[in-house]
Amino acid sequence: FYTPINQLHSVNHMLQHALASGDRLFEIIDTVPDVQESPNATLPSTNVLGKIRFDRVNFSYIKGKPAIKDVEFSITAGEKIALVGHTGSGKSTLVKLLMRFYDVDSGKICLDEHPVKDLKISYLREQIGLVSQDPFLFNGTVAENILYGNIEASREQVVEAAIASHADPFIINLPEGYDTQVGERGVKLSGGEKHRIAIARTFLKDPPILILDEATSTVDTQTEHHIKEALNRLMAGRTTLFIAHRLSTLEGADRILVMRDGELVETGVHDALISIDSEYANLFQHQTHL
Repeated sequence: FYTPINQLHSVNHMLQHALASGDRLFEIIDTVPDVQESPNATLPSTNVLGKIRFDRVNFSYIKGKPAIKDVEFSITAGEKIALVGHTGSGKSTLVKLLMRFYDVDSGKICLDEHPVKDLKISYLREQIGLVSQDPFLFNGTVAENILYGNIEASREQVVEAAIASHADPFIINLPEGYDTQVGERGVKLSGGEKHRIAIARTFLKDPPILILDEATSTVDTQTEHHIKEALNRLMAGRTTLFIAHRLSTLEGADRILVMRDGELVETGVHDALISIDSEYANLFQHQTHL
């Protein structure tokens, strides 16, 4: 007699939970994105070269608390630029504005002289490859995770990208090679292996612009060497922005931009900045003596 009643109570509990989850799901679906695509958004008629320009850009996450203050700089196609500064200085915010995760409050950001607000958002983000400290892998096979860079690529192209990123040697030793399941967020792989798959994914995407967010910060010395070799190949001929937390990783940068409290306070090359009483010199000396 009690069993059906208990089952009914259990079903009612699951139904209430499902309804609550459904309400939250529809709330998310109905949310209007903060960044809106212009009705007249365009696609450039020529391939992107990779020139970037910030023109007196201002931005605040919270009204009245500026996160970026009147920042102005230009990057030529193929140039390697390091963004440095203390945590909270605005380095990552500049990248988020470039990719239009947020829109500027005033000023303008241009890609090859096209204001990014005038470009289709999907097109803009297709031009940029991101390799982060904690690369995201989804629950699927190694090959499927690499294919995320270009879902139309062939198996041969996937393998070529893995070879270029130094990922192929460890992949072929996995239980099912490229068809091995990586688990949720790549839990079955080491940090270095996840980084190399992320780099392979970016090789396959083949974007004109790269953003490297301290991609070697969580790996051992030998793995770091392999990842740096792969990144050097990946950077060849591409505009690259390093978000640098460790200044020892800046070799290869053509120019350094130093951020402090949302402002661009210095720009130059390592040798020039280190030889004067500069914000960069202070940062470098602080890290050297840690």
